[in-house]
Amino acid sequence: MNAPVEEREFQAETRQLLDLMVHSVYSNKDSFLRELVSNASDALDKVRLAAFQDKDLEVDTSDLHITIERDVENRRLTIRDNGIGMSREDVVGLIGTLARSGTAELRAKLAEAKDAAASADLIGQFGIGFYSTFMVADTVTLVTRKAGESEGTRWRSSGEGTYTIEAVEDAPQGTSVTLDLKPVDTDDHLYDYVSESKIRELVKRYSDFIAWPIRMDVERTERVEAVETESGDGDDDAEPTEKTVVETQTLNSMKALWARPKDEVDAEEYTQFYRHVSHAWDEPLETIALRAEGTFEYQALLFIPSQAPFDLFMRERSHGIHLYVKRVFIMDDCEELIPEYLRFVKGVVDAADLSLNVSREILQQDRQIRAIRRRLTKKVLSTIKDIRTERPDDYTTLWNQFGRAIKEGLIADTDNRDAILGISAFESTHDPETATSLEDYVARMKPNQTEIYYITGESRSAMENSPHMEAFRARGIEVLLLGDPVDEVWTGNVPDFDGKPLRSIAKGEVDLDDDEGKTQEEKDAAEKERAEKEEQFSDLTTWLTETLSDNVSQTRLSTRLIDSPACLVGDTFSFSPQLEKLYRASGQFLPPSKRILELNPDHPLVTALRDARASTKDDESLADTARLLYGMAVIAEGGELDDPAHFAKLLAARLTATV
Repeated sequence: MNAPVEEREFQAETRQLLDLMVHSVYSNKDSFLRELVSNASDALDKVRLAAFQDKDLEVDTSDLHITIERDVENRRLTIRDNGIGMSREDVVGLIGTLARSGTAELRAKLAEAKDAAASADLIGQFGIGFYSTFMVADTVTLVTRKAGESEGTRWRSSGEGTYTIEAVEDAPQGTSVTLDLKPVDTDDHLYDYVSESKIRELVKRYSDFIAWPIRMDVERTERVEAVETESGDGDDDAEPTEKTVVETQTLNSMKALWARPKDEVDAEEYTQFYRHVSHAWDEPLETIALRAEGTFEYQALLFIPSQAPFDLFMRERSHGIHLYVKRVFIMDDCEELIPEYLRFVKGVVDAADLSLNVSREILQQDRQIRAIRRRLTKKVLSTIKDIRTERPDDYTTLWNQFGRAIKEGLIADTDNRDAILGISAFESTHDPETATSLEDYVARMKPNQTEIYYITGESRSAMENSPHMEAFRARGIEVLLLGDPVDEVWTGNVPDFDGKPLRSIAKGEVDLDDDEGKTQEEKDAAEKERAEKEEQFSDLTTWLTETLSDNVSQTRLSTRLIDSPACLVGDTFSFSPQLEKLYRASGQFLPPSKRILELNPDHPLVTALRDARASTKDDESLADTARLLYGMAVIAEGGELDDPAHFAKLLAARLTATV
């Protein structure tokens, strides 16, 4: 009895992705074969590991391999493996639906792309995998049976919004993907993918390093000599004949790239291996080959990508370091080998002395793994430093793609904090076009400047226009503009760089008066003037503190304001408004905090409020003016008012009174 065939619709996101694949301007359609071979290789790795871990698993691992089958007459291509296989649930979860988010974002970015190259980069950035088959095939059929299970699954789709799925009784262990190929169209970069020479070319280019044999049946012609009969009456003039022989050949060398000397591997081989382990389509920005001998022996081949994966900051993401032990695959997402802030690094580590039967819990406690992690971390950081010194353009690309992630290490990795600071770049008021290093900032510091000043905020324009910037701008003092959410956190964990304290210009008291070159008499006069102002505004500051007691902890005169009437300042160790917002957005409770209101004693609004307070202390409208002054300070720094409707009502009333 035949199993029923069930027809299903793709999820909306999957339909969008299929549409992108079929109709995109991406021209490198050859990559579909690399994707299928890479998936097959992963399946073979996993079935060998499963058989090792579960001695009762009914699985044959005696001849693990990948087969490419060509049906020239019907233009049909099949890629087959006898690996781990998939259950019906696996098929529906991994192929019938889109197992990752981001398609909508990809579509939006593609719409913004100005040319084919830009579109190709975006498609590669989001990763395609199995869906790349629809670039070259009208119909895709997948037959699979999971190792240890008795029933297989057949999945078929033409990529037009639906797929069929059914159970099959006679499916072999592993997975086969059969493509009914589109017609050859070289103008559209669709080549003859059942041609023996084309298959050889693609395997050599993309998959030569695969550790499992990639086999293909090929026809060759043999010369058959005429044979004389026993009676001796054979025809001495008979011509030799030819016959066609089918021979199974292995197409790849199966040499592990990480075990080969770097000078024996060309850049293209490294690129294809990077794409294999990362399932990405970009080119690596840097390749790092390591070999350690002695107490702990291991080999490592790591890659720094040129593009960030779209899920770099998603909770569900992969780290991308594959762990092998003596060339035996152990796991493809070994987060114990690289710190979280370097999760964008891809590659392979092959350890010599680990047990094959290791778990994540064992790895977390293993002394060798911790030693490898320390070495890999230092090597990646030193490599980024070299890139920054020797290849500034590549460093700019790297930092734009991964800088936010790297800065997480300033919080989590105290042992390497100085190294991370040394490779970091930050926007600053020095140059709106080019980020600066802390080393260069220190070199530009004013002769009497002892601190590295910074401000945090949600955008460059908001930070540049902040009232806190006024005195620094007037004196030509450079300020770092830190706009990433992670900047709100790490700045509280890093006390200094090169002995120079890091100082937020929005916290604590700021005294930028330059006494250098002044006589003692001039210094005394300036100090006397400050004291007189404190006395002149003491009644106003006391009253404002009482009137705004729900919002401010103190009111004082400011030395950081030039043009604005007021600003809000935090205590030296308090949370910034942006950091409070981040914590609350993540569901964490924070008690209400009060900040300091600083006044510009030279601003007409402040002096008028002082005079009005002195002459008409019982005027109730002055309290509304105080609330307006506070609200203006909140808005000026990009903050959010507790009651914007009330502020708008007060403002409207005040404006009406002046018309």
